[in-house]
Amino acid sequence: MRARDVMTTEVVSVGPDATVPEIAALLIERRISAVPVIENGRLMGIVSEGDLMRRPETDTEPGASPWLSLFTGPGVVPDRFAKAHGMTAREVMTRDVVTVAPDTPLDEVARLLESRRIKRVPVVEDGRLVGILSRANLLHGLIARRKAETVEDAAERDRRIRAEVQEVLRRHPWLERAHVNLVVNEGVVHVWGIVRSEEHRAALRAALRAIPGVSGVEDHLSPNWFASTTA
Repeated sequence: MRARDVMTTEVVSVGPDATVPEIAALLIERRISAVPVIENGRLMGIVSEGDLMRRPETDTEPGASPWLSLFTGPGVVPDRFAKAHGMTAREVMTRDVVTVAPDTPLDEVARLLESRRIKRVPVVEDGRLVGILSRANLLHGLIARRKAETVEDAAERDRRIRAEVQEVLRRHPWLERAHVNLVVNEGVVHVWGIVRSEEHRAALRAALRAIPGVSGVEDHLSPNWFASTTA
């Protein structure tokens, strides 16, 4: 499966001039942890809860200790200060956004989320945002794939059972293979046709039940056909 198979396509987004209070209210209202910033259909950045954590309004803005600049390098403290005091999406958003393409395999997406320690990744095609893929979407993909594999396995099992039934009929000509039709669905053998007698009917049912994987036999047989035609 690929990103396009599980991504959310109805993406909540904001423009670059959206205010910080508007973004915060949107995150709370939609119960999401981040929102892409879009201009003319193109992804400019993303504002997450983390981008709004350190704000002067809540007395949580980052400190301006002179020691911090020794470890973070020039320009980092001013950038953090500007971001903490920014009032629009353009000023507070993270610009270096990790993205994936719609055809990115899900295992690559999972590795990316894990290695970058992020919860979601925008899906971009030709510079335009086409979806967003979260950890929850990955779990949905896992469930869907497991269901698909279960259906596929069941179909393969039914094909195997039908082939074995045909082989049983071939090995025992007295079961009148030419006059019997069968369908296997979810391990249940549905058999139609005509048999010589009730004894033949019981023998066929027993032979079908003995095949590995058969969970039941639905008997639609009509006995005594030969007897009625020769009477």
